[in-house]
Amino acid sequence: MSTDYAQKIQAGTTFPEMEVQVLNGEMTSLGKPENGHDWKLVVVYRGKHCPICTKYLNTLETVKQSFYDVGVDIIAVSADSKEQLEGHLDQIDVSFPMAYGLTIEQMNTLGLYISDPRSEKETDHPFAEPAVFVINAEGKVHIVDISNAPFSRPDLEALANGLAFVRNPENNYPIRGMHG
Repeated sequence: MSTDYAQKIQAGTTFPEMEVQVLNGEMTSLGKPENGHDWKLVVVYRGKHCPICTKYLNTLETVKQSFYDVGVDIIAVSADSKEQLEGHLDQIDVSFPMAYGLTIEQMNTLGLYISDPRSEKETDHPFAEPAVFVINAEGKVHIVDISNAPFSRPDLEALANGLAFVRNPENNYPIRGMHG
């Protein structure tokens, strides 16, 4: 049994600078909020081949206003090609930015679990397992959830409600998990 542990992004650290390509062909900084928001929700998903991802992205669309209402911008990203993402649009109906082409180097920088396809029927490239990062106005990772399985992800409504609590100045809620 190996005792090697991959480096995971720690809560409270600066989110890495990372450029990704969005569907319209433009490059964008993955962790930088846009659209008048000062926080960013980054959702890493496995790709078109994953029906659980499809459901998760469609659910995110239904609760996105709850994130926007508390100043949290949204982006979703996978290792899929542009063609795979365009094909996925038949199954997803979202209005937040979708990025593609996440590289293995970028996945490693983010501390993601990476899987190889089980067959060519699944997909044609290594892909990231799900992760959620919430980056605050200082560019720090306020919330991190990195999974190694498609069925283990944060509930989006609970996350939106939690961020509403965290962002309320009266609550003075710190980044958690910072002991030691």
